[in-house]
Amino acid sequence: MKKIALITGASAGLGVEFARQLSKRGHALVLAARRKDRLDDLAKALGNARAVAIDLSKANATATLLADLEANGEQVEILVNNAGFGLIGRFAELDAKRQRQMIDLNVATLTDLTRAIAPQLVCRKSGAILNVASTAAFQPGPNMAVYFATKAYVLSFTEALHEELKPHGVRVSCLCPGPTRTEFGEVAGFGGSGTFDRVAMDAPAVVAAGLRGLDRNRAVVVPGLVNKTVAASTRFAPRSVVRRIAGAIKY
Repeated sequence: MKKIALITGASAGLGVEFARQLSKRGHALVLAARRKDRLDDLAKALGNARAVAIDLSKANATATLLADLEANGEQVEILVNNAGFGLIGRFAELDAKRQRQMIDLNVATLTDLTRAIAPQLVCRKSGAILNVASTAAFQPGPNMAVYFATKAYVLSFTEALHEELKPHGVRVSCLCPGPTRTEFGEVAGFGGSGTFDRVAMDAPAVVAAGLRGLDRNRAVVVPGLVNKTVAASTRFAPRSVVRRIAGAIKY
């Protein structure tokens, strides 16, 4: 079977950059996301990629994607769980269905895909899984409560999986970027000003750091000095202080 790198959320932001950098490394790619036009354009530009237009937040999406890979004779060697989104606003006021969709995509789909691919990697004693979380994973996030909570899950889950799969020759890393210049802010409901834009990193630097960390099998990768400082500081400050500071951030 043909070995490929599977990238979810590949139609924008970090997903596009993961595709570009893994393509330059010589990997054949499968790009999965909702927006078919963008995926097709990216796959055509890269030349060694295939596009799969799919809404991964929907029920049975994981099974559908896996069936598509099998039908095309493809075997996942690198899994990049990048698909996800955030929402800004008070929990009690945000749309309930949209928040559940965020949980389904950020947590459930990531877990389902990892569960489906991990046994294959263990059997072959090779391969890698990179899960994209956020510096949001290190603290609670008033006004983005569900998003921060989903990323805390991704971080905890990935660290545990790192230890479980390391003896089997499988690399597992969690990439925890801070603010990054992508479409994230627009989807979440903010963008164009505030703290986010002042400290944001560029997507190529974030992805490069993530792939370097995966190469070295680092369990957690936090790119950028500012982001490292923020992530580390939450370990020492009282939880009451951390959540008040997070809630005071103006996006």
